[in-house]
Amino acid sequence: MPAEREAAMTTIKEKERETMATLILNGKSAQLPAVRQAVGACREAGAALRVQVTWEAGDAERMAEQAGRDGVDRVIVGGGDGSINEVVNGLMRLPAEDRPGLGLMPLGSANDLACGLGLSLEPAAALQAALSLPLRPVDVPSLDGQHFLNMATGGFGAEISSSTPKSLKRLLGGGAYSLIGALKAWQYRPYPVRLRWAEGEREASLFVLALGNGTRSGGGQHLTPEARIDDGLLDVLILRDFASLGDMARMRRELQRRPGEGTFVETFRTAWLSVEADTDLPLTLDGEPCHRRAFRVEVAPGALSLALPDECPLLSTPVTGQPASGRAS
Repeated sequence: MPAEREAAMTTIKEKERETMATLILNGKSAQLPAVRQAVGACREAGAALRVQVTWEAGDAERMAEQAGRDGVDRVIVGGGDGSINEVVNGLMRLPAEDRPGLGLMPLGSANDLACGLGLSLEPAAALQAALSLPLRPVDVPSLDGQHFLNMATGGFGAEISSSTPKSLKRLLGGGAYSLIGALKAWQYRPYPVRLRWAEGEREASLFVLALGNGTRSGGGQHLTPEARIDDGLLDVLILRDFASLGDMARMRRELQRRPGEGTFVETFRTAWLSVEADTDLPLTLDGEPCHRRAFRVEVAPGALSLALPDECPLLSTPVTGQPASGRAS
């Protein structure tokens, strides 16, 4: 056993023997040998780990809520960004004092949130970390009551995510989003919207809207690279409509100069944002598609506790972690 793996297993033996945890696995990942080996190793190390496997949409949300009602210390989600979204919504149904800590075992095609957080994508290391890392308070935004943890997108970016076939996502990973985007780039239509937030309001002919609690979406696109998951704010990116390849090149240059603003790019931070569109606006919440003509997004600061390393790049300030065993206070 490699030294780093042995050290991680020792950590679990020391900290997790009395911890009750539930691992909610996406059904497509449950039979992967690496996943089964990771679960077996953690149980051998003394982790009291219950495993539940999803069958259909909504299962992860229900399982997460029930796990909290059963009094588990941690809920770990094994799946992609969509599975994480379901679990977050299940936990947010619970009173704040009853919410267990959350750990991530990324098993999806893009894993945007986990990558942004600096978490391992290797199943055994990820599960060990989810069980043993300290719990940090993180913000949970919501769009008309539907929670998300990483990012909400609107406009063209949401069209890409919602139209990418799942089989292609599995085959190409994050590259699938880029491929679909290239195929559709000259077929998009702009979305006239009216935006309002605490410090201002704006009308825009929208190409892309991103509301980031995390930094990445769409298979590695750094739409809100300065976002922090614990600052009580959303990082907002507005990309305005363009008319030519020259405009697109200028937009790319403006994006590289962020946080400065330009003709096509605007960024700001806010605790809430309301949007009204003339037609249904395609949206994604952590990659899950929906449509709205009008909506409001707001942030619940510190609403969940997430197992994170000290060096997590999405933490705004060093935070003393909660004990590895037990719920956040």
